Amino acid sequence: MIDPEVHELGFEAYLERVARLTDDVLIPAEQEMVEAGEVPEHVVEALARNGLFGISIPRRLGGLDWSMSQQVRLTMEFTRASCVYRSRFSTVIGLCSQAILDHGTEAQRETMLPKMAAGEHVTAFALTEPGAGSDAGALTTTARRADGGWVIDGHKRYITNAHWADELVVFARTGAPEDGAAGVSAFLVPRDTEGVTTRLPTRMNGHAEAPVAEIDLVGVRVADSALLGGEPGAGFKAALRGINHARLHVAATCVGQATRMLEETSRHLSGREQFGAPLADLGAVQADLGRCFADLEAARALTMEAARAFDSGTVPRHRIAAAKLFASETASRVADRCVQLLGGEGIVGDHPVPRMWRDVRALRIYEGSSPVHERNLGRAVTRQVGVDGTLPDTYRVTRGAAVGV
Repeated sequence: MIDPEVHELGFEAYLERVARLTDDVLIPAEQEMVEAGEVPEHVVEALARNGLFGISIPRRLGGLDWSMSQQVRLTMEFTRASCVYRSRFSTVIGLCSQAILDHGTEAQRETMLPKMAAGEHVTAFALTEPGAGSDAGALTTTARRADGGWVIDGHKRYITNAHWADELVVFARTGAPEDGAAGVSAFLVPRDTEGVTTRLPTRMNGHAEAPVAEIDLVGVRVADSALLGGEPGAGFKAALRGINHARLHVAATCVGQATRMLEETSRHLSGREQFGAPLADLGAVQADLGRCFADLEAARALTMEAARAFDSGTVPRHRIAAAKLFASETASRVADRCVQLLGGEGIVGDHPVPRMWRDVRALRIYEGSSPVHERNLGRAVTRQVGVDGTLPDTYRVTRGAAVGV
């Protein structure tokens, strides 16, 4: 549970506390995590005590209720450590909590969110299937009415936290296939419900200490009260709400990871001599570092601006998608340059950068792959320009509102 004094802190003091946690606990425990093959329990407990499971949840429901801009700043700070740590609470603060907060009943909010904020109730967002990932409207898991409740059948894959979650937010088709997204509903399903089984993959290429899982749902019976929001057909809206929130967190994660990799690499280059001088003095090396820093700052600015727009009261989904796309591609570019600059250290031994290089590669796939975002943003551009001549989520001053011109 959250340490009581955390609730008394203003944001800047809390941000400083998270920075100390990152430097004093999370980064030093990375090698222990790698050797154990999982996030150590004492680290999970430290994450919970420091309130990181509750940063997006309202205070009346036990959370810290930081704004999106504040959440992004926090994420950039704690993801200087391995992004595997974030995986352990990412579904709680983003995908699941926001779907429940915006689309759940009051009873569902009051039952679920305080336990989630305290780190006592881990949730998993069970949307993706073998044939339905970015095209969520194509999912085939079904939920049919039976005996005053619902029976769910289907299969989910690549689900973060599924293997140790207490509760699954399961998306299933309650309407006809031709209804598309309008026929999708969401259900709150305890993982220990009869008919629910989870399986871990035999191998993870990155994020090995927080593997995703597959879920089988065979004749899973739930009550009417398990239907998120109490009405069928609202599942796709709930998914989009959680996904837009999570995408900004992923963009911020990419910034945090790139920051750490660039710092670690620069430190190495300043301490290693070749040709009679530190590697950091070579012009070609400086050019690589400079480009990495410029890309990093562009990703940081784009992510922060999207967060500020989010806080203004709208969800700028195209800016969010652009931030996620650019930041994740940037993190991979920075990672690749850093591994190259490290030379042998980049491929042999326990240096953190090559491990982070493997981990950040997945972030170009999580919460919408880069090709999907490119396609969707391109379509949005041509569609919006065709409507009113402007780009999506435009910054332009639109004509017609001025007085006395």
